[in-house]
Amino acid sequence: GAAWILDGLQITIASSVTGELTKPQTLGMSSTEIGLIASIYLIGEMVGALFFGQLSDKLGRKRLLIMTLLLYLFGTGAAAFVTGHHTGWLVFFYLTRFVAGAGIGGQYAAINSAIDEMMPSRYRGRVDIWINGTYWAGAILGSFASLIFLNAFAENVGWRLAFLMGPVLALVVIVVARTLPESPRWLLTHGRVEEAKAELAKIEAAQGSDR
Repeated sequence: GAAWILDGLQITIASSVTGELTKPQTLGMSSTEIGLIASIYLIGEMVGALFFGQLSDKLGRKRLLIMTLLLYLFGTGAAAFVTGHHTGWLVFFYLTRFVAGAGIGGQYAAINSAIDEMMPSRYRGRVDIWINGTYWAGAILGSFASLIFLNAFAENVGWRLAFLMGPVLALVVIVVARTLPESPRWLLTHGRVEEAKAELAKIEAAQGSDR
């Protein structure tokens, strides 16, 4: 769910700061260049989902989630350090958007795989809806963050801080993700029987403490 919050946050912030990026005091981007920001991010999501979707079966759900979060953290954080409007910096800026999108797209593959494998069928649909629905929580958070950063700081500072908010939240998500269990089914299919038993024991112990 936190990954979808990051996606909602990211898209909302990127949309909110476009007006600032057209100003000469910031990056002085044209309307066409601004339009490419969202397109390249979405292309990155598509490529990330396809590429990391295959790696999800090789690396495991938990490891892939952390890896793609780190990729997202790097891509979004680097976007805040673009300092000029010329071909080199423009390509770099677009590259950061592509990398951030690839990280988010990869998370979709890891998360949905984990939901399908770890949720009982009677709960799977509603859990999937709740988790995917957290995207809108990120959109709301991104709206408030953009409002604050773009009005309380200098023009060439606020949009950078808005982009840096994503990596800060991603660090928190990485800490949380480290406590999540690996999919026992994935461990079994890769011959790691003892690890699968250990993960199942953790899950059963957690369920027992909740009752």
